[in-house]
Amino acid sequence: MSTQMADHKSEATTISGGHLVAKALKAEGVDVIFTLCGGHIIDIYDGCVDEGIDVIDVRHEQVAAHAADGYARVTGKPGCAVVTAGPGTTDAVTGIANAYRAESPMLVIGGQGALSQHKMGSLQDLPHVDMINPISKFAATVPHTERVADMVSMAFRESLNGAPGPSFLEIPRDVLDADVPVDKARVPRPGGYRASTRQGGDPAAIERLAELLVRSEKPSILLGSQVWTTRATESATDLVRALNVPAYMNGAGRGTLPPGDPHHFQLSRRYAFTNSDLIIIVGTPFDFRMGYGKRLSPDATVVQIDLSYATVGKNRDVDLGLVGDADVILSSVLQAASGYGDNGAQGRKAWLEELRAQERQAADKRAELLHSDAAPIHPYRLVNEINEFLTEDSIYIGDGGDIVTFSGQVVQPKSPGHWLDPGPLGTLGVGVPFVMAAKYARPDKEIVALFGDGAFSLTGWDFETLVRFNLPFVGIIGNNSSMNQIRYGQIAKYGEERGDVGNTLGDVRYSEFAKMLGGYGEEVHDPADIGPALRRARESGKPSLINVWIDPEVYAPGTRNQTMYK
Repeated sequence: MSTQMADHKSEATTISGGHLVAKALKAEGVDVIFTLCGGHIIDIYDGCVDEGIDVIDVRHEQVAAHAADGYARVTGKPGCAVVTAGPGTTDAVTGIANAYRAESPMLVIGGQGALSQHKMGSLQDLPHVDMINPISKFAATVPHTERVADMVSMAFRESLNGAPGPSFLEIPRDVLDADVPVDKARVPRPGGYRASTRQGGDPAAIERLAELLVRSEKPSILLGSQVWTTRATESATDLVRALNVPAYMNGAGRGTLPPGDPHHFQLSRRYAFTNSDLIIIVGTPFDFRMGYGKRLSPDATVVQIDLSYATVGKNRDVDLGLVGDADVILSSVLQAASGYGDNGAQGRKAWLEELRAQERQAADKRAELLHSDAAPIHPYRLVNEINEFLTEDSIYIGDGGDIVTFSGQVVQPKSPGHWLDPGPLGTLGVGVPFVMAAKYARPDKEIVALFGDGAFSLTGWDFETLVRFNLPFVGIIGNNSSMNQIRYGQIAKYGEERGDVGNTLGDVRYSEFAKMLGGYGEEVHDPADIGPALRRARESGKPSLINVWIDPEVYAPGTRNQTMYK
């Protein structure tokens, strides 16, 4: 840009809607948008160039929305996707819905036909706000250019209110493209339009929970996704160690305690929830993953801690509910428990030893399968090889049905915030966009992603985007040429002769797909070759796909136990 042009911009007395969007994003700390271009939204790109915000353009709007979700999970900052009107916005709906169920804060900005052509049948005109309202925390139309930045800040504020989630703004084309006087447009000051959301819970409830813990002989605690959302890793770790409480982790809470930690338990959860006298559920709803609360002993005292009042006590009565930030609450409970002369930690040693014996028994039961030399490859062997491949710096991403269900039993991230899965919506296709977001946000981390072959097929073309933006990762496809989680259910319900209807896929060599798009790829048929292939993928420094052929006649225990097949 010439000096004359720079001076002209610095002296500008007007500003466009797209540049106001960019200024508001910059004020929020957004450093990247994920997008697919369209004529309705290009002025936002122009503003992002001026504000120094990166633009990562993808091949499908679902990818843009999932990437914004993944960015939020990895960084703790809201993500942002920008999509055009009509089909651009509807393509992003799945990503918005997934973020809604997963409590992931992000803003999706959608284009819209000009206000001056409202209800006239303009190009790609749809009632976006009406469609997205039920699956977002906030959805609105920006009515005037002067309000653009103000409403962007409003959307972000609502995303972070209570349990976080997605917001949506549609900006009509004439609102986005128009220029308004700079002094008429409100651009909120960074940090000046939000209060602290770190609620600490009722002090009396904090004291009550501390007393329950101190008096408990057989407590257990489940650390769910909100432990990572609220960055409560340290307070959760301090609590379980000081009070000698066995901890189980799910969702983004995985990795709160490292594998091998004396308070890290995984395989004995059902036994613990059946035999505990006190069960504390942190940041996890009583949804299908928890058997709607029915998997907890009816004789146990149950405590639930959550950011959302609406979640506490839903589907199952609780003895004590605390609404607030897990980090604040857990640290406050530990402080309250420190006032007791005897916090009961020593007396719980036998309980931890009882649970550890259950862990060893469960591990011994499947040990042979983890090291199976069978061909086709047993899924347990594959996920065990992946688990052994992970380092302290590996962020693990799971995208699939049956194969990812296997991995949930075996793969253990070594650090907090190093596990990403779709969440309770069970959305397939999140893997490539999550890789994109994670590697962009944390270039210092290794990204390892496991895909089912069906899941990868949904958004796999954006592997090219990873190549184009030089975002290397180690990708593994557990390939059984079928949507095997559904296939199991059909066989169980209708018999072998109708088990393959609508769920079998072609025998695709995904390694060749990766190489075609400029990445690294290998085919693996022998289990002994899995580890070496993964290491070569790591050393390649490229986006990679190791296509591992697994046994289609083996199903994960979680698949066989799904209630929809009963």
